[in-house]
Amino acid sequence: MDKTYASADAAVADMSDGITLMSGGFGLCGNPEHLIQAVLRKQVRDLDIISNNCGIDGAGLGLLLANGQVRSMTSSYVGENKTFERLYLSGQLKVTLVPQGTLAERIRAGGAGIGGFYTPTGYGTPVAEGKEVRQIDGRWYILEQPLRADFAIVKAWRGDTHGNLVYRRTANNFNQAMATAAKITIAEVEELVPAGQLDPDHIHTPGIFVQRIILGERYSKPIEFRTTRAAS
Repeated sequence: MDKTYASADAAVADMSDGITLMSGGFGLCGNPEHLIQAVLRKQVRDLDIISNNCGIDGAGLGLLLANGQVRSMTSSYVGENKTFERLYLSGQLKVTLVPQGTLAERIRAGGAGIGGFYTPTGYGTPVAEGKEVRQIDGRWYILEQPLRADFAIVKAWRGDTHGNLVYRRTANNFNQAMATAAKITIAEVEELVPAGQLDPDHIHTPGIFVQRIILGERYSKPIEFRTTRAAS
């Protein structure tokens, strides 16, 4: 089945206000740049976004935040976005902070059909408030619930027309897990090949999890902090 869409705008055309949206990547690495821009143009509102972070001012998910499209964020790291800070402190943005490993596992659990899991991370802190706790082998754990979404937008290095995906190095962060945890997963790739051309042993996300795929072009791949070695 050919799952290719002609454009990012066509791929997000049925998104509506109030959806839960997962967005892959870490910082600005592995961001689905073209799909984020398409969501921006679509002007869907009251988005509940699940993502490791919310980009930065003027880039990544920060574009949706600045445009007033985001109602809530479930994230683990939010320290690089002044708009995020302003909206949160003014009460205009609901924020749920989740430890990074717990966030990844909650998403993985959502994709795997796991009803929840116990973790010691966060026990005895505000993270545990209102959650079931249990002692296992003398150690206290808290019960964490899985996360799922209406849509997931992910970025891969290579993909084929059947939706099989291959990620490249750290750009895999959160993309692979999120691709399994949504009703509709939309992938953008840097290289799109006919079905059968990807080595099956190299595929990270099987196409069964992906409903739509687009070819992205002219990626900007911005760098949050450029660090260079001092001249010697």
